[in-house]
Amino acid sequence: MSKLIKNISKFMKDEEGLTVVEYVVGAGLIVIALAAVFDNLGTLLQGELATIFDEPAAG
Repeated sequence: MSKLIKNISKFMKDEEGLTVVEYVVGAGLIVIALAAVFDNLGTLLQGELATIFDEPAAG
């Protein structure tokens, strides 16, 4: 039983797995932020291009 408690204690103090989880969460947040930026940028670009191509040619 003492060996089990030592192993559990050792597992709880091990921070290597926590580092991996932190990287995954950070990468997920970056992906979400980039998706929001590109979504807004795409909408803005679509509006600007529609304005440019819908205007009658001057000349």
